Amino acid sequence: PAASCASRWAPVSEVAPPTAGSSKPALPSHGVPVVQAEILAGLVLAALPFWLSNFWTYTLSLTLANAIGILSVSFLIRYGGEVSIGQNFFAAGGAYAVAILQTRYGVPLPIGALVGTAAGVPTGLVFSWPSRNLSGVYLSVATLALGLCVPEILLQWSSVTGGFEGLYVEPNLVPGLAASIQQFYVALAGLAIAAIALARFRGSRYGLALLTARYNPKAAEAFGMSLPRVRLLVFAVSSGIAGFGGSVLAFASSTVSPNSFSFWTSVYLLVGAVVSLYSTRI
Repeated sequence: PAASCASRWAPVSEVAPPTAGSSKPALPSHGVPVVQAEILAGLVLAALPFWLSNFWTYTLSLTLANAIGILSVSFLIRYGGEVSIGQNFFAAGGAYAVAILQTRYGVPLPIGALVGTAAGVPTGLVFSWPSRNLSGVYLSVATLALGLCVPEILLQWSSVTGGFEGLYVEPNLVPGLAASIQQFYVALAGLAIAAIALARFRGSRYGLALLTARYNPKAAEAFGMSLPRVRLLVFAVSSGIAGFGGSVLAFASSTVSPNSFSFWTSVYLLVGAVVSLYSTRI
């Protein structure tokens, strides 16, 4: 019922017109040229390390990793209609999960990234539960407090986080391959996974249901959807994406420290989300 409601009430830009011979709207379609352009852009990005110096390859790796964090903010804005200035908190959790697991227990990156992503979801729920009735500027202020406390927590918990110096992440996923190349392709793969997953989610029944709750809350409630639960779900998924982005960023940068997750990190992610929100397939 929620998916049917979403198809009926979601904005025209979100749902494609009905197909011939069918009364049900088709899933969002962006056309073959758009897909071809995306594939071409992916191939160009994949070839860049062979043309660029190590410095620019490393810089581009950081850019790709941070783009995942931008997607987490974009997801929250698109499906929840809210703004978060505390995504650095969840990104730091994912990054330090990878660093601590690798440094102290020898856990490889793929498992560490899964742990960092999984840890972001319950952490987001813990924060969003007491603030579930807040919205607009009030929620933004609450997330602002969350973002400001990250460096202090990391510095005070120095026995685990390494304090001001932070922790080193060994970029040696494939022995014998240059570190900058590994960092670039891991960041590119991470961004591709996040972007494809969000694009598929948008066309799913769950994505359409969340869009219904976002744009037509009364219609969503009429179909039995709980708006507070929807808000919790959106924030939890957004936090999980931020945790995944932090995990990838830890590998791409080779180090995690409090300076990497300051308040300004959240500001940069928010600005990136505002600039790119309507140009991404989420």
